[in-house]
Amino acid sequence: MVSPIDEMEATLTAIAHGGECVARLPGERSGRVVFVRGGIPGERVRIRLTDTSRDSWWRGVVTSVLEASPDRVAPPCPVAGICGGCDWQHIALYRQRALKAQVVREQLKRLGRVHCGKLITEEVPGDVSGLAWRTRMRYLAHGKRIGLRAWSSHDMVPTPPGGCPLVAPGGPDDDTVAHLLAGRADNQVGVTIASSGWTVWRMDGGTLAGQELVTQQAIGRDFQVRADGFWQVHPGAGDALAGAVCQMLQPQPGERALDLYCGAGLFSAMLADAGVQVFGIEADQAAVVLARSNVPEATFTRGFVERAEIRASSIVVLDPPRAGAGANVIRRIVNTRPRAIAYVACDPASLARDTALLQASGYRLGALRAFDIFPMTAHVETVALFEA
Repeated sequence: MVSPIDEMEATLTAIAHGGECVARLPGERSGRVVFVRGGIPGERVRIRLTDTSRDSWWRGVVTSVLEASPDRVAPPCPVAGICGGCDWQHIALYRQRALKAQVVREQLKRLGRVHCGKLITEEVPGDVSGLAWRTRMRYLAHGKRIGLRAWSSHDMVPTPPGGCPLVAPGGPDDDTVAHLLAGRADNQVGVTIASSGWTVWRMDGGTLAGQELVTQQAIGRDFQVRADGFWQVHPGAGDALAGAVCQMLQPQPGERALDLYCGAGLFSAMLADAGVQVFGIEADQAAVVLARSNVPEATFTRGFVERAEIRASSIVVLDPPRAGAGANVIRRIVNTRPRAIAYVACDPASLARDTALLQASGYRLGALRAFDIFPMTAHVETVALFEA
């Protein structure tokens, strides 16, 4: 249990996976690890403990800064730190990117047993300030106000005047979203901002405004995507990730490629444009239908990658969910002995665990790039190349 007196001074050391800083408590609690939200490594702060339920580590939050990092900045949003949508608005953008690269390196070293050397987190096309990039939002409503969930809570934090500063331009204003939610039993909606316009959609399916199918643009193509379906949330992410995959794989005309967890066909389109024979596998039926329309020159199959047929291919694109591919999928891929695998990962720990599996199967990490497609948060996207 957390006591009201559980507030103390501490020095923040490393950054942890998930975006919190590590502190070790002094005095009688010496050596106790606390994961602290709202700080920057190197700062001396006062923290309040928020969770002491575990024996091995606790959680806390910065209440005041005694010795600030030179990289501490004024957050551009007045509810930063209260709202759960951001982790790092108090950190200068260049330091955010350095911390993300550090997390990737440390996860690969600890879980993947790989020393990846120098790594930078690259900005993606169109991003300068780390703001105005979110093309997908989920809003709560209370009365005539809308907002986002508070950090580690189901409570609503109203959006500030002018709206959330992370939202991409071209979407509905807050009053429009609130009006669409007025009088409804459900108080939560999603908003998608696409090249073709914006859509407000219900969590249980269907739309309140806009089109169910939207057009997203990447790699010089138009992609039809469900408004509530998966697409990269940063407008520049599609070009950045597809470009990295192509640069690493160096696909050759006539090669056979496998695109696993292919979604609406972004990477399949990039491979097809390179003259490659592409086979995609995706569990979501709606995404498969759209992929066939988006990339008619490729072949798509609906199925779970864990059980679907893995065709022998010279190159593989692997873009699994946050939990990673896992031992079964990795084993089935390496049994076909592709010359190269491009692994797109949104979680460094999952990438590291799968890296260990790939290395044990005779594949080495040949290249690694990190992309800041979630600025102001602790999330980072990576593209890794594994070669036989």
